[in-house]
Amino acid sequence: MNIAVLSGKGGTGKTTVSTNLALVLNANYIDCDVEEPNGFIFLKPSDINKKEVEVENPFIDYAKCTHCGDCAGVCQFNALARVKECIILFEKLCHSCGLCKIVCKHEAIEYEKRAIGVIEEGNKDDVQCRRGVLNIGEPMAVPIIKELLKDMNSGTNILDCSPGTSCNVVNTLQNVDLAILVTEPSEFGLHDLKMAVELVRKFNIPMGIVINKNTSDENIITKYCREENIPLLGYLPYRRDIAKQYSTGEMLIENKEYRSFFENIAKSVKEASLWN
Repeated sequence: MNIAVLSGKGGTGKTTVSTNLALVLNANYIDCDVEEPNGFIFLKPSDINKKEVEVENPFIDYAKCTHCGDCAGVCQFNALARVKECIILFEKLCHSCGLCKIVCKHEAIEYEKRAIGVIEEGNKDDVQCRRGVLNIGEPMAVPIIKELLKDMNSGTNILDCSPGTSCNVVNTLQNVDLAILVTEPSEFGLHDLKMAVELVRKFNIPMGIVINKNTSDENIITKYCREENIPLLGYLPYRRDIAKQYSTGEMLIENKEYRSFFENIAKSVKEASLWN
């Protein structure tokens, strides 16, 4: 079973829930937030293996090129431009669609590979940990996410999504059976939670909500859950000592009291797995 942990905005505690829940459920952890992956800071996996992720970019043979501009004319991503008597490639805009090569009548375009990031894999006790890391300056994370989610292990996988509702999250949700939405009881939290809920509903994925930084049994998030008939899977209290332990890179489940919060969430998740 693949369980996505997402949030409408950054800073809600998505990685806190993902990493601790992975250990409680003895599930594989996959950090899909490839632009800022930080799950390994807490899990500290060992025996890490790395593999480069490459994309294909066009290579122009200027000895054959007549600068006709046909390739630039069909490129939907503006990765090619005809400037006077020269064709210029903006490689980081290229989506490797291959259309420029198809339309080139002079066979002046070939494709070559270019590294845009890496996939790292290690182990934390019996839990397999994987993450994608996008190279600095690279704008497109989706190729790494797709490679990261290939050949996922059987059993339970926790997918730590990118924050927000971008195409990075969309590509991750295509592979999941259950969604956990992490939010906080604030107006900003509720606003962005609604966008995340709308996205998950478009995929028709069963979902539940976890409230982080909770201060009371009744708040705007619990009210929203009732109105929208969305199960509340659990909560984490708003405490200074939790923030202090988190800031040192320690797992919250190492504290017996905090572990009980994640065990309750895990119990709700196991029950939620019957929804579909």
